Amino acid sequence: MAAAVFVGYFAVVFFIGWRALRATRNETDYWIAGGNLGWLLGGATLAATHTSAGTFIGTIGVMYTVGWSFGWIVLTIPAAYWFVAAVLAPRFTRVKELTLPAFMQTRYYSKKVRALAAIIILVATTVYIQAQIVAGGLIANTLFGIPTRWGMLGFTAILLAYTVVGGMIAVVYTDLVQMVIMIVGTVIAVPLAIRQVGGLGLLFDHVVAVNPAEFQWGALPGVLLFTMSLSFMLGSVATPEKLIRLYAMKDMPTIRRGILLAIVVATGLNLLVFVLSLVAVVLFPNLPTGDLAMPMIARAVLPATLGAVLLAAVTAAMMSTVDSLLIVAGSALSYDIYQTLVNPDASPRRKMWVDRLGVVVVGTVPVLLLLSGVGEGELVQFIVLLFTALMAAAFFMPVVGGVLWKRATREGAAAAMLGGVVATFAWKALGSPDIDPVVPGFVTSAVLLIGVSLITPPPPPEAIAPYFARGEDA
Repeated sequence: MAAAVFVGYFAVVFFIGWRALRATRNETDYWIAGGNLGWLLGGATLAATHTSAGTFIGTIGVMYTVGWSFGWIVLTIPAAYWFVAAVLAPRFTRVKELTLPAFMQTRYYSKKVRALAAIIILVATTVYIQAQIVAGGLIANTLFGIPTRWGMLGFTAILLAYTVVGGMIAVVYTDLVQMVIMIVGTVIAVPLAIRQVGGLGLLFDHVVAVNPAEFQWGALPGVLLFTMSLSFMLGSVATPEKLIRLYAMKDMPTIRRGILLAIVVATGLNLLVFVLSLVAVVLFPNLPTGDLAMPMIARAVLPATLGAVLLAAVTAAMMSTVDSLLIVAGSALSYDIYQTLVNPDASPRRKMWVDRLGVVVVGTVPVLLLLSGVGEGELVQFIVLLFTALMAAAFFMPVVGGVLWKRATREGAAAAMLGGVVATFAWKALGSPDIDPVVPGFVTSAVLLIGVSLITPPPPPEAIAPYFARGEDA
């Protein structure tokens, strides 16, 4: 029965990919779904992209390992999306681009800045996709008993198939389906899991009996929790796959309604997932890794069919994020590097073929790295945290500063992106583990954007005019 659930799910996904192929006429369709999405599709694709394997595998895994103190990070979700809707989006979307690096070229009047942004996206996305693929391998191993590595290959092949064929149109419609599956699977699983431990009242007693420190501070230092939450908040604003959704929706009223839907769904799913982490602590106190907590609940706690539905929800979370990352990274490779620097005069037909090839390349590299042992063994959520730190350090200041501060220059933006990424990687390798790498990365980026911009010539009027209405001061 479990196999039937997944076969049905994948059949729907492939059908959507085939229909999307017929609806994709040009690069605007392929990269931002025509730029005319309504609030339901726009909000669903935002929510599904935000709710990844980092939520269903990673968050449960971390909370299983270190306790509930990690859970307060969920409060950053509404704060980040409020900032996007109220502050960033009204100016950022005044010029509708197809990619984030294209915005960087328009605002910072430089193809080199665009290429740098594209390269950073390719590197960071490889890190993030690895986390999702690891989760896919765990699910395949739990559900079908196949080796984790074969599971990673299988899920990647399925993702590439419909994303390469249908582009962003396929992604947004599959995201809607996947959002529904995530909600249904989680809402069904939580009460059944609670019943296994005797009810909600007894759940907390059992958790304390198994792990007296579960609800206490200390497993993670307070400064680390605070800086992790900063990473999530800044990264939620600045990650390219979320910013591109703003271009995909048709206008600001639509964006606001879509963001409200994303806040409700993403926050609600995170809170329900917290309950599942407590059930795992009670029923499976000695797991070798916290990332196995959710698969174990699905396999050992729930009836076979419902367990398959829950794992389908986890799979949907993983796929809805990876397909978005594939679009973002593929566009960086094809649209921002190949078409801008290598072959600007390519024919429309050749561009579409290179677009699809770019998606294949960026989907294949993370698997090859994992199979060679790079990135293997870390908790999924910590891989996700590194990605969000990189995105926050590289793009928050150039994007937000670019639409709020007229004086930001191309030299300042390039220095901020490069310096932020270098500082993040350096702190990850050499700095204190009690402080998330986002702090040195973000601070370095902010100092460089402001400092270098002030000592270099101001941007030309045509670069800032699209983002600042007449009479606006910044």
